Amino acid sequence: MNHLIDQLLTGKDAAAPFAEVPGNPTRFYTYGDAAEISGRYAARLIELGVKPGDRVAVQVPKSIEALMLYLAVVRAGGVFLPLNTAYTPSEVSYFVGDAEPVLVFCDPKDEAAIRPIAEENGARIETLGVSTGPGDTAGSFLAGLSDGLSLGADVPRGPDDLAAILYTSGTTGRSKGAMLSHDNLASNSATLVGHWRFTPSDVLIHALPIYHTHGLFVATNTVMISGASIIFLPKFDAKEVISLMPRATALMGVPTFYVRLIAEPELGEASKSMRLFVSGSAPLLAETHDRFREITGMAILERYGMTETNMNTSNPYDGDRRAGTVGFPLPGVELRIVDPEASELKILPQGEIGMIQVRGPNVFKGYWRMPEKTAEELAADGWFTTGDLGKVDEREYVHIVGRGKDLIISGGFNVYPKEVESVIDELPGVDESAVIGVPHPDFGEGVIAVVVPRAGETLDAATIEAALKDKLARFKQPKLIEFVDSLPRNTMGKVQKNVLREKHAGAFKP
Repeated sequence: MNHLIDQLLTGKDAAAPFAEVPGNPTRFYTYGDAAEISGRYAARLIELGVKPGDRVAVQVPKSIEALMLYLAVVRAGGVFLPLNTAYTPSEVSYFVGDAEPVLVFCDPKDEAAIRPIAEENGARIETLGVSTGPGDTAGSFLAGLSDGLSLGADVPRGPDDLAAILYTSGTTGRSKGAMLSHDNLASNSATLVGHWRFTPSDVLIHALPIYHTHGLFVATNTVMISGASIIFLPKFDAKEVISLMPRATALMGVPTFYVRLIAEPELGEASKSMRLFVSGSAPLLAETHDRFREITGMAILERYGMTETNMNTSNPYDGDRRAGTVGFPLPGVELRIVDPEASELKILPQGEIGMIQVRGPNVFKGYWRMPEKTAEELAADGWFTTGDLGKVDEREYVHIVGRGKDLIISGGFNVYPKEVESVIDELPGVDESAVIGVPHPDFGEGVIAVVVPRAGETLDAATIEAALKDKLARFKQPKLIEFVDSLPRNTMGKVQKNVLREKHAGAFKP
């Protein structure tokens, strides 16, 4: 038994459609194709030395082959470790050193930069690019597949065995690897299938990245467990998505998707065949929610999740999808609001703002090789402290009202200020810096760096931008850099980021 794969692939109609990959030519895959191809990949992984529990790090472009590789790693008994394609080699070096994968996959064009990192950590490197047509091997891994290669049987893995590790940035600058089990992923996706009414007749437009919980686990796993199909796009393009809507039933996206869709005049007519629009990974502005409903007659369903837990809450499928809320806890998930300042557990009453804690089969197993950090955030009785501030209103809807630790969510991706500040502070001529997020019309929040030069030093934004280019993923890089003589501080000497956020609140207004 391979717990997750048994639910994703086992028992599916082999002839049923699984994926359409637009292109020239457009490619089509059935569930039988997915089983056969991922099985061949899994057999190759085992030939390359992957054993149960081994980590396989993957930083490759989005492609149907990359999705098959995810299935293959799990089928081979491995632990899938997806890495954001925007991460620089410097960032990748940390993940590889920490997770100690036996295999590192990268884009063929990045091999020269990634190979030394893999070899320094005792890992083998394979490349996987994007196939442009039949017979295109697109890298060493596909070229190494021999004729007749097949898996035979999936490597047995139980519900508590690890299926994936996803890294989430740490406030101290050190990223944490969230360990997700087979049952964490399978149980959450099965819940979403029921809650969001997915059936084999559904067609999901998949325009999200697949190195992220949202695109990889929420979207893909939910489709596969339900037996639905996907139109698999390499990236989001508003015009292309709208052109596909008449043949689809559902879309999962981040708020940026919906901001761009409502700017397209064809949205209203194209959306008539759609039954579900889901938004997550960042707060959806009420005006976006209201405008979308005006145009389409449908309310976007907003939900709340995170790397460590997958999905925790969802607005209802039937009933009032309220703008500015993330709905109710999903079946099987418990949620409570606690006083973050209390020395002992103090559960707050309805309507009061506090720290959100959740418990359920979706909650991860802890942080990879960080027992102390795990103990801080994941209690022995299963309650996980999310770091998000929220409340439950009189109708039981959950509201996210703020975030602890100054987390920024830009374009659906987490940006931890401390990580960016640490890089800026090391630059010549910089005394200190403060990184904040403020409202941005396209990305939800835009990153701003407020920098204090050392006495007698002259700095300019272009110099700092150039220095950050190869050290931080693009989504982490500031969209605005301001220079000041000093940072505002309270009586205890702590930087008052709330003051900075208020000062720059309108920096990105149109």
